[in-house]
Amino acid sequence: MLRRSGSTRSTDENVFSRLSTSSLVGDSNRPQDKGYIAPARPVSASGSSSKSCPLVCTHTAEGHSRAVLAVHATDTLMLTGSKDRTAKLWDLGRGAELLTLSGHPSNVVKVAFCPRAQLAFTVSQSTVRVWDTRRGANACIKTLSSSGLTTSGSAPFSSSADLTYREHQINDIRLAPDGSTLFCAAGNVVQIWDLRRYSQAGRLSGHQAPVMALALTRDGDNTLVVSGSKDHYIKIFEVIEDAAGILTPKYNLEPPHYDGIQSLALQGSTLFSGSRDMCIKKWDLDTKQLKHSINAAHKDWVCALDFLPGTDTLVSGCRGGFLKLWQADTCSSLGESINAAHKDWVCALDFLPGTDTLVSGCRGGFLKLWQADTCSSLGEVRAHSSAINAIATNTSSIFTASNDAAVRVWRSTSQLHTRPGRHRHR
Repeated sequence: MLRRSGSTRSTDENVFSRLSTSSLVGDSNRPQDKGYIAPARPVSASGSSSKSCPLVCTHTAEGHSRAVLAVHATDTLMLTGSKDRTAKLWDLGRGAELLTLSGHPSNVVKVAFCPRAQLAFTVSQSTVRVWDTRRGANACIKTLSSSGLTTSGSAPFSSSADLTYREHQINDIRLAPDGSTLFCAAGNVVQIWDLRRYSQAGRLSGHQAPVMALALTRDGDNTLVVSGSKDHYIKIFEVIEDAAGILTPKYNLEPPHYDGIQSLALQGSTLFSGSRDMCIKKWDLDTKQLKHSINAAHKDWVCALDFLPGTDTLVSGCRGGFLKLWQADTCSSLGESINAAHKDWVCALDFLPGTDTLVSGCRGGFLKLWQADTCSSLGEVRAHSSAINAIATNTSSIFTASNDAAVRVWRSTSQLHTRPGRHRHR
């Protein structure tokens, strides 16, 4: 997700001021088959009543009929993906659903949005559908298949739950910053899609098992694609402009993990990898060497990694519900006070916009906030009645997607102060 630098506070306040005063609920002019973003009832902090709630839920987006699995937000729009086999585009200013993007073969597990081209990308099973949101709900302009085929419009699909030959489950996507290239982890390869021609330009090949996590960085004029796989290995591919054909890894990071890679975090030339082997490894991308291995970093799979904004502090989350903080230079633990962060799987990490405050979400439906300076908990919110599957932020708010079929919008209360100059790009 892109972290925007500079001040956009006045724009955000105008957008959410309109959202806050929305009269969509109960409006007889609102289409009954459309989702809407309604002002929410207050959600208080759990535990001691003496602790102030660090977040307030301002709105709830209702419209999906089943669990919401993915969410992406800009300052004006939100894109969501659900088990109901649809994606929805929402106008944050009007508090209304703009489009329902339907016709997916199964769950919509990943979404992305390109503001420059106004294109939405939705992942379901072995396909990525590309939607021109300026054309309306039926504007699926292309279907990109993991087999490398491109179909105009929304491709037909089999009712069988099994993927057909040459088709593979898509586990992750990354959009190049200029919006011209899409990298897609499909099975044990990473596809390079040229979005100017809607054709597969090449493939990154070398893994022996499904690729689970991707990260992008720049090396001069070239793009470095970092891939982590269930085959225990991390590989680095150098992708030049207009690359074509099958590309093999430029570097293999050795030694591998003892189990599959679940998460990657990249900042500058420092890469951290989290694995099912409960280990976190630190790599130097300049030398392509392993610098440190934090063995038994957690007692369960390391499912989430990220850096605190503007710092060299790493945050890790595991399937057992624990969060830990690490000093990136020394790999020493900083966060013993936030062990047992949740009682369930930590499945999402992000940051309160413009602050050093970490937001964590778990399968039990709770959100927690953590102060980076002290590694102390700022409070816990029962955000949803069921699992939190994804967290997204824009420059003013936090968005949470859950199994309860709702997406909620959160803003900080007065005790969380914006710290200028701490924005970053990721």
